Amino acid sequence: MSSTSAPFHLPPSLASSRGRGTAIIVYMLFLGSVLAVVTAPLGVLIAHWKRRSADDWVATHLSFQIRTFWLGVAGGAVFVAIWQLMGLARLPPMAPWTMGYVYFTVCLIWMVARCGVGIQRLTSNRPIDNPRSLTFGGARISLED
Repeated sequence: MSSTSAPFHLPPSLASSRGRGTAIIVYMLFLGSVLAVVTAPLGVLIAHWKRRSADDWVATHLSFQIRTFWLGVAGGAVFVAIWQLMGLARLPPMAPWTMGYVYFTVCLIWMVARCGVGIQRLTSNRPIDNPRSLTFGGARISLED
């Protein structure tokens, strides 16, 4: 092996996959929503707009991203309703706030993990096995090498 190595390049068929760059941008917008919430709705709009014109394997990523966004919105709406009911039930203020912190932490881990799985599969040029999954798209998650 020489001391100077050539830069890594994707094969032309994968590098030019329609929608691949879009999927990367949407994952980044979703991760950016941790700091600026407005980037997630922008990301889902882009994913909806580009999904039909993307190659089939990339479209699985865009569908996975769309589902991530809408599951998050639905979960947030259910949580807000429960939070309001807890307030109306006159529970001690610490109960709804504790539930809120736990819920927010779990949702943050879920969203970042879904993005991580998606980015790993996208950069490995693999589709999402089950874009309609509630968890991680059919990926097996482990902490082993």
